[in-house]
Amino acid sequence: MQRLIRIYRFFNLLSIDVVLGAICSALFFARIFNVGIHPQGLLALGLTVWVVYTTDHLLDARKVIGNASTERHQFHQRYHRMLVPCVIAAVLTDALIVFFIRRPVLEGGMVLIAGVGIYLLVQQYTKVLKEVFIALMYTMGVLLPSVMVTGVPYHAWPWVLLMQFFLLALTNLLLFSWFDHEFDTRDKRSSFVTIVGPGQTRIIIIALFVITGLLTFFSHELRASLYLLAADSLLLCIFLRPGFFRKADRFRLMGDAIFFILLFYTLR
Repeated sequence: MQRLIRIYRFFNLLSIDVVLGAICSALFFARIFNVGIHPQGLLALGLTVWVVYTTDHLLDARKVIGNASTERHQFHQRYHRMLVPCVIAAVLTDALIVFFIRRPVLEGGMVLIAGVGIYLLVQQYTKVLKEVFIALMYTMGVLLPSVMVTGVPYHAWPWVLLMQFFLLALTNLLLFSWFDHEFDTRDKRSSFVTIVGPGQTRIIIIALFVITGLLTFFSHELRASLYLLAADSLLLCIFLRPGFFRKADRFRLMGDAIFFILLFYTLR
């Protein structure tokens, strides 16, 4: 068991579990919108998510003077020279794959990339919105392979379900920042929590749990909403037991895995 935990922790440090969570989420929405996702589309999504997350960790680790306070950023400091070529290789591979994905998905992806580029240009002025933006881009990214090719009209989209998923992603990110508050402050990294404060963030996280739960009663896709609520319930467990989940970064190991639950919805 300890060996399996060490292997999973290594995958977590490399953000592989985040990639798998994004793929599970994309398959979840493909089932909702009744479309099929081509393997090259899933591969492009996975590579893109990995590049974005790994680049973000590398940049954060580089900004830290001396040794970083968190294991994740220490890892990216230590293996910087190995990870950078891997990121470049992933970008080049992704650039080749896009020629084989469906045109509507490619066009939507280009718009999304443009949005990311604009944010990167103005992020120094909007640091408080970092988690909100990442949650929004994550939601749009996992939706792209489905919504760009679905025959379901906009007015018939499961908007309540989409809002639930966005709030789930946002709660996840805010919860992580809440746990990492002391480390981010020590390493002089900006986050929603370092700007707004841990007390106010705690109130906002509670509000997000309540809103996500209440939205379930308004969803026309009740079964799918219950899967999102199950994932949200795991985050609630982490939130209610901070002392236990702070040890050995358990909050991150469990928090990054919550999106795996959505895969079970696709197996029905």
